Amino acid sequence: MRQTLQNIFRLGIKELRSLRTDPVLLLLIVYSFTYAIYAVSKGMSFEVADASVAIVDEDRSALSHAISEAVLKPYFKSAVEIGAADVDKAMDAGRYVFVIDIPPSFEKDTLAGRRPGIQLNVDATAMAQAGNGAAYLESIIDDEVRNYLRATMNTPPLPINLVIRTKFNPNGTSYWFMAIMQVVNNITILSIILTGAALIRERERGTIEHLLVMPVTPFEIMFAKIWANGLVILASAILSLIVVVHLLLGVPIQGSLLLFIAGAIIFEFSVTALGILLATFSNSMPQFGLLAMPILVILELLSGSTTPLETMPGWLQFIMELTPAPHFVSFAQAILFRSAGFDIVWQDMAILAVIGAVYFAIALMRFRNAIVRFQ
Repeated sequence: MRQTLQNIFRLGIKELRSLRTDPVLLLLIVYSFTYAIYAVSKGMSFEVADASVAIVDEDRSALSHAISEAVLKPYFKSAVEIGAADVDKAMDAGRYVFVIDIPPSFEKDTLAGRRPGIQLNVDATAMAQAGNGAAYLESIIDDEVRNYLRATMNTPPLPINLVIRTKFNPNGTSYWFMAIMQVVNNITILSIILTGAALIRERERGTIEHLLVMPVTPFEIMFAKIWANGLVILASAILSLIVVVHLLLGVPIQGSLLLFIAGAIIFEFSVTALGILLATFSNSMPQFGLLAMPILVILELLSGSTTPLETMPGWLQFIMELTPAPHFVSFAQAILFRSAGFDIVWQDMAILAVIGAVYFAIALMRFRNAIVRFQ
C-alpha cells in the first residue's frame, strides 16, 4: 500500500512537470480562469439596459403623456414619438425593441371604466431584453394608470399590498450567476481536456513505453494523472473564485468555501476519469478533440448552468442525471448562492462519488486494455 501511494505521488509529480513544459495548456488554464470568466460575465447580460422604445400617442392626453414620461433610464432610452404608419417600417429596420401604441380616447375610456387596450409591439429577436422589457413596460403602464385614476377619481387603494422579497441576488444581477457558473463550466471543460491530453501526450511522445517497463500498475498511472491534473484545475478554480469572481467582479460568495472544495474534489475525480476514458478511444490529439467536443457542449449546455434542468424533456433529464455535471451545478449553486450546509448537499456529493467510481472503473478497464496493446 505504501509503495502504491509513493508510486502515485511520484508519477503525479512527473505529470505536473510535464504540464509545466506545455505552454499552450498553461496559457489555456490561465485564460480560462481569468479573462474568460470576466468577459463572459460582463459580456452576457440578461437585464434590460438602454432598450430603445417608441411611442405612438394617438390620444394626446395627460395620461398618455404620463406613460411616455415614465419610460426612464437605465432600463430604457427616452421614448421617441413616431406615427402609426411608421411602426412596421421602424420595427422591420430594427430601430426599436418596443413600440407602445396608445389608441385614441384612451384617457376618456379609462375614466369611463371601459378598460381600453394598449398595444405593445416587441422585437423578439432581442430575446433577452424582449421578455423582461415587456414585463417592465407592462408594470410601468399599469402603475401609471392606477396612479392617474387614484389622483383624478379618488379611487381607494387596493385592499392588499404585494411585497416581493428577492433572496440571494436582490437586484437580479445576471453576472453574479454567470461568473460562478462559468467557473463551474471551465472546471468541467479543462478537467476533461487536461487528463485526456496527458494520456495522448504519453502516446505521441513515446513515453508510454517508459511507463510500461517501470514497476507501476495501470491503476497507479491513471490515478496519478487524475490527482495531478485535478489539483491544477482545482487550485486555479479556487483562485478564480476568490480573485476574479469575488474581488474583481464583486460577487459575494455566500457559503463555505471548504465545503465547495470538498465537493469539487469529488467532481474532479469523476470528470478527470471521464477525460481518460475518452482518451482511450483516441489515438491522437485531433481525434481526442473531435470526440471530446460534443461531450463538452452537451455537459455545458444541459447541466443546468445555462438553462434550468426542469425545463428539459423528462427523458433528457434522466440521461443528464447519469452525468456528474448537473449534480455539481446543483451542489455549487446551493453552496455559493444559498449558503447551504452539508445536510443539504450531501446527496449531490454521494451521487457524484458513485458516478465517479463508475467512470473510474470503466476508464481503468479501458486503460488496462490500451496498455496491453502497447506491450
